[in-house]
Amino acid sequence: MGDTPQPRQRNRTTSSAHERKLTITLWLVASGFFMQTLDTTIVNTALPGMARSLGEAPLHMQSVVIAYSLTMALMIPISGFLADRLGTRRVFFFAIVIFTLGSLLCANAQTLWQLVLFRVVQGIGGAMLLPIGRLAVIRSFPRERYLPALTFIAIPGLIGPLIGPMLGGWLTEAASWHWVFLINVPIGAVGCAATAIYMHGEPQPSVGRFDLPGYLMLAVSMLSITLALDGIAEFGLTRHAVVSLVALAFAGIVTYGFRATRIPDPLFSLKLFDIRTFRIGLLGNLLARIGAGAMPYLLPLLLQVSLGYSPFHAGMMMLPVAAAGMVCRPPAVRLITAYGYRTVLQANTLAMGLAMSSFALISPSQPLWLHVAWFALFGAVNATQFTAMNAITLRDLGTVRASSGNSLFSLTQMLSMSLGVTIAGTLLDQFTEMFGHHTHSQTLTAFHATFACIGLITASSALIFAQLTPEARVVSLRTDPAEEV
Repeated sequence: MGDTPQPRQRNRTTSSAHERKLTITLWLVASGFFMQTLDTTIVNTALPGMARSLGEAPLHMQSVVIAYSLTMALMIPISGFLADRLGTRRVFFFAIVIFTLGSLLCANAQTLWQLVLFRVVQGIGGAMLLPIGRLAVIRSFPRERYLPALTFIAIPGLIGPLIGPMLGGWLTEAASWHWVFLINVPIGAVGCAATAIYMHGEPQPSVGRFDLPGYLMLAVSMLSITLALDGIAEFGLTRHAVVSLVALAFAGIVTYGFRATRIPDPLFSLKLFDIRTFRIGLLGNLLARIGAGAMPYLLPLLLQVSLGYSPFHAGMMMLPVAAAGMVCRPPAVRLITAYGYRTVLQANTLAMGLAMSSFALISPSQPLWLHVAWFALFGAVNATQFTAMNAITLRDLGTVRASSGNSLFSLTQMLSMSLGVTIAGTLLDQFTEMFGHHTHSQTLTAFHATFACIGLITASSALIFAQLTPEARVVSLRTDPAEEV
């Protein structure tokens, strides 16, 4: 009789251990997001300081941001294959190592092109860090817990943007911009130790061959379209050269699509697009994140170049964006529960585009409290957008397609962020030539026109989210509806 409760006790112990494992995984992934977002926001705020140190123009520093995000986009397909072959734990560990090494190299860069090259090394680590962390969550949690799990790992990751701009501005003023990279070293060391001890993630039992020709087709397409857009401002490419690069990018995508229908194991199966929520979510993400990727680059430049803010004060002004984002993510889940993905995404996408375009009205004569409220409003709609877009895109993938779909989703995110900075830099350069750059007023007018265009691009993605069905909503069961997808 004394042995009767033992099976129940073992079940409770096993369940408790499993939940503890899930909790540790969540915190490890969230810590990885923190390190990556800290680096991104610190760099954006420090760009004018870097430009002065390296003898470059502040408005021509977008290559530092583009090199990082584009490298991540290029490396993401490989990271998914490595995660299947080697296991998420090993790949996540080496991602932190490479990211930390890249940070050390960036801190020792002497020229702009050295900095761009070392940012590529950072991008290799970041490419594995972000999607592998999300993949570990998807593989660990059941489908009905995706939304709360993804929301949880996003909130600690927002601590990076919360302190990053202020820390980057303070380090640039108090010491030098080199420290915005050196700050990653102790964080990376702790992350490596924690991953080695606590994270789980074994290789998949059967892994197909890596589709190298398909990968090269997509890589050429991404590089070509980025070079075509950025080459106008950075390299002075002729119109014929730009048209040729765009044609090459289009040819690469078409050729890949033709190849993917004829081989058994393509890099990204076109059958993923049979999933309606994934197809719509992916296309909506691609367009909406162009604006979302442009704003972290444009706002610190606007504050320092045209509004006369110091690096530290510019970083302080980014605090309302991150703080509002942290506060609004949990309510975003409740909004989706109540009204469904389609309604929330349509309304919020239009609101986000309007918020971006409204920065065309900003001026140095306006009171500080108005700017703070302005930035907070943008942070709120931006966070709501990310929460809804991420959840609707990943919710119906299932375990079998999780790796491929998650990698394609992460590639789209990084590519659209790179395109966002590229388009913003090109627009800003063109408007600067149009309106002039000899006075703060002329430069501010160029910023105003750029914000108006970026907002219009973002708002147009509402047409894509309108294709969702009303049934695409959070499923409310007997548990808390905020914890169900």
